[in-house]
Amino acid sequence: MFKALFFLSTFIMPALNSSIYDYKIEALNSNEVIDLSMHRGKMMLLVNVASKCGYTPQYQDLQKLYETYQDKLVIIGFPCNQFLFQESGSEEQIAQFCQTNYGVTFPMTTKIKVKGANKHPIYRWLTSEKLNGVGDYAVSWNFNKFLIDENGRLIGFYKSSVAPFSEEIISHLK
Repeated sequence: MFKALFFLSTFIMPALNSSIYDYKIEALNSNEVIDLSMHRGKMMLLVNVASKCGYTPQYQDLQKLYETYQDKLVIIGFPCNQFLFQESGSEEQIAQFCQTNYGVTFPMTTKIKVKGANKHPIYRWLTSEKLNGVGDYAVSWNFNKFLIDENGRLIGFYKSSVAPFSEEIISHLK
């Protein structure tokens, strides 16, 4: 029993000073797990997404960014329904929407919470200076973006209005 509790606590909430690579999350609409450690050596752009938001068209540029820089960048979408219920569909509906409307091929996770008491552990790391070593951030709307470098360090937080192909993001990929 102790082993199971230890494993569960490590899987869900790694210790302080943990690495982004310590986290795993279920993939959208499948039995697969997205293990962030599998992306060592690549940059990661982590984005909380929604299907019914004014920023939803960013899916198109996120997909283009992923295709353009996939040798050095992985984009991971985190569906979230915490902002005016703009991601209220089932996981099947989310997957279908993303594929049909934007041809999304980058990894997508199960629907999560990105703020509040039930914030997913990945977002606890992203938003807490005590964990990420860089700064405290508040996810204020859909399509906020976190850029992680090839070594797992947080190097940028971008609000929804920052487009995927903005110089702020692209400058790190050149």
